Amino acid sequence: MNNVNNGTIIQTENLLKNFGSLVAVDSVNIDVGAGEIFGFLGPNGAGKTTTINMLCTLLKPTAGTALVNGFDIVENKNEVRESIGLVFQDPSLDDRLTARENLEFHAVVYHVPRSVRPGRMKEVLEMVTLQDRADDRVETFSGGMKRRLEIARGLMHYPKVLFLDEPTIGLDPQTRNYIWEYIEDLKKREGITIFLTTHYMEEAEHCDRIAIIDLGKIIALDTPEKLKDEVGGDIIKIKTENDDDAEKELREMYPDLKMLNDPECRLCFEMEKGEEFIPDLIRDFGTKIIAVNVHRPTLDDVFLKLTGKEIREEGADDKANLRLGMTRMGARGGRR
Repeated sequence: MNNVNNGTIIQTENLLKNFGSLVAVDSVNIDVGAGEIFGFLGPNGAGKTTTINMLCTLLKPTAGTALVNGFDIVENKNEVRESIGLVFQDPSLDDRLTARENLEFHAVVYHVPRSVRPGRMKEVLEMVTLQDRADDRVETFSGGMKRRLEIARGLMHYPKVLFLDEPTIGLDPQTRNYIWEYIEDLKKREGITIFLTTHYMEEAEHCDRIAIIDLGKIIALDTPEKLKDEVGGDIIKIKTENDDDAEKELREMYPDLKMLNDPECRLCFEMEKGEEFIPDLIRDFGTKIIAVNVHRPTLDDVFLKLTGKEIREEGADDKANLRLGMTRMGARGGRR
């Protein structure tokens, strides 16, 4: 029975996944609307991939429930799998086959009618501008071309939801921009829901809504703009000759000042109309100011305000590395 209501295509209720004593995903509750680009933003080891693996039926939840396209991820695995396309974080193409042969194999596995396959292969290859390389072996493709082919493969069977797990990881900035052009075009042309994970802040800006996840918990969920509005005013960072004295002076001058816990900057705070505030500060401040930076709030600032830390692209701390390793072990177990 299909249970989709009010345009909701993915729904979770207290979704939980433990690996022994480690809580990888902690009571996650999300509702994803049909046709939206929904982003899972968080650092390495936050629980993003584990959540996707449960929604794609590769991992069984420890507790909680989830529906994808109206089907329960535990009770209706086959129906869920028929409803989704999945692009893994790690490459999964057969390099010895051509692009066309990779797509043909996928079409057979997903029971795409033989009469439909040639037209659909042509269509998805054109979507990702690989039609001229259809008969070339994948081992000759660049990293960006392989990623585009994986996206095309995930669309072969007309899925309702396309899951993209870190779709641009390891790609150069230019190729990442190209991939995002394809993703946004897919939403318009195919009308499908795209659920992706990322730890790139600039990528999250493309999403209709974002769920920020850290240590397995959803800590915020809204549109990028509304999340940034929660930060408040402009973000001001100053460096002085004596930051201890400067902090005391700031608090005396502005008792209601909201200091931010930025590990990279001792004196980081919010202030309305930051560009107008700076000249007054420089004029009246006793401690010598060496450098000033003012910018509108970004998703980096949102994450910093919510967690007191920054999302790092590399070098997660020991606990995050442990979470990431155990998550991957669990995911491999789920694919057996």
